[in-house]
Amino acid sequence: MYRYDTTDQRIIDERVAQYRDQMARHLAGELSVDELRPLRLQNGLYIQRHGPMLRIAIPYGMLAAAQLRKLAEISRRYDRGVGHFTTRQNMQLNWPQLEETPDILGELASVEMHAVQTSGNCVRNITTDHFAGCAPDEITDPRPYCELLRQWSTFHPEFAYLPRKFKIAVNAAADDRAVIRAHDIGLDLVIDDTGEIGFRVFVGGGLGRTPILGKLIREFLPRRHLLSYLDAILRVYNRYGRRDNMYKARIKILVQALGIEEFARQVDAEWAYLQDGPTTVPDAEFARIAHHFAPPPWETLPAEDSAHAARLSSDKAFANWVKRCVHAHRTPGYAAVTLSLKAPGVAPGDITDAQMLAVADLADRFSFGELRVTHEQNVVLADVRQRDLYEVWQIARSHRLATANIGLLTDMICCPGGDLCALANARSIPIADAVQQKFDDLDYLYDIGDISLNISGCMNSCGHHHVANIGILGVDKNNEEWYQITVGGQQGNAATIGKVIGPSFYAQEVPLVIEALIDVYRENRGDSERFIDTLQRIGIEPFKARAYAGRDRRRVAKVDSNEKELVNA
Repeated sequence: MYRYDTTDQRIIDERVAQYRDQMARHLAGELSVDELRPLRLQNGLYIQRHGPMLRIAIPYGMLAAAQLRKLAEISRRYDRGVGHFTTRQNMQLNWPQLEETPDILGELASVEMHAVQTSGNCVRNITTDHFAGCAPDEITDPRPYCELLRQWSTFHPEFAYLPRKFKIAVNAAADDRAVIRAHDIGLDLVIDDTGEIGFRVFVGGGLGRTPILGKLIREFLPRRHLLSYLDAILRVYNRYGRRDNMYKARIKILVQALGIEEFARQVDAEWAYLQDGPTTVPDAEFARIAHHFAPPPWETLPAEDSAHAARLSSDKAFANWVKRCVHAHRTPGYAAVTLSLKAPGVAPGDITDAQMLAVADLADRFSFGELRVTHEQNVVLADVRQRDLYEVWQIARSHRLATANIGLLTDMICCPGGDLCALANARSIPIADAVQQKFDDLDYLYDIGDISLNISGCMNSCGHHHVANIGILGVDKNNEEWYQITVGGQQGNAATIGKVIGPSFYAQEVPLVIEALIDVYRENRGDSERFIDTLQRIGIEPFKARAYAGRDRRRVAKVDSNEKELVNA
């Protein structure tokens, strides 16, 4: 993974010192709350429903074991012993003390980490495939390009105050696992007929209040022009993006207003001033960065380990875990392992300080001291020998990190929602917990098969509910929490935005509605059809009809329940 040089370290140390002075002046009454706000946001510090929240950058999801140990220490010393992994592959601490945040940033800097540009109207954390570098289907390793973009975007003087936040994702695999079309800019690595590496460039994607998939703006951009072309896109956006209305400030609104052809014309006109200029990236620079991502010292191993095969045939629980949580690797004898952060009764994406230490130990022992954070809020050990899988599973299971549900209904993406977030209209975590309780039978989950369920507490869509097979959105109706259901969304190469099935439901109905939707699938599925395949074949109407079929009965049940609560009170 990329390691800081003296320049990187100096920049981060100077930022910590600057922020420490800003916080000291605020605590001394020399900087008002309003004056501090843009300064703290530039360092990842929000003020949420119950107090501060610090978002820590994990560039393109890569962590060293030593860094995760530091996060465990920080969460134990300055928080409540729990961190939360987000859909941008970052970590959030939800209970830090305002006056201690400079100390936290100092601790982070000691292990080459920071919280810069995890908030504010700037280029946020660059994300990519969590199997980068080990995926059998990738064209080339995308991480050097992510690192190049990280260095380009950090403290970029032109783009510190964009009209709105800006997100970039990079994919280099046959299967898009980075959801690039749901981003302001999505980059798809390709190789042309001459063997030159370049990018298909998508622009104007994003979820939130107005979910839109990005549009192709350039079929092939030679990699040497990557930075100058992105400069051109951001200059057009910075100049013409709406600043009078935050709900219409994202680049997707500008692209929709202009049309992709006119937007592309303006980008090309701007690029004419930049192309072949100082931001052209020479091959030597790509080689320098790529050197940081040289493959680890993989051993020469047989493609199939006999001891591993024997364990699979003799231990059903282990075999189930391998089926759902172990993934193919580009190197014979190795596998990638997803450690599930979706155990029953746990908020999706949460990880305790003890679990962080356990994962760090696993990474050191079995995966060359590195791990990755996924945008689905799980953790990956990318380079595990097949013969070590059984031991990894046993250790992970002892720390509640081996729930065999990756890709299944309970492998939910879920934002913190109204329990923590000041922007949320409704709680998300109790809904996730209710779903986990309702669908706690692994045999039932395995019968349903691959299906995505994502939950957001508000229209900002931090839970990516728009691109889930079943999406849940918390809404506020007359100061009550209700939940809108969408179906038909999906990630990957055929990314689609889900459609709302109708009026929203109260919280107690949600697990029953999900069960009704799944029943329609089970009754109508063909051989080897996933939920999304059946829905696309038979359409939304049968699902909608079943979801609302028992609604009057469920409303009566809710009224009776409320009356009983009043009597008991």
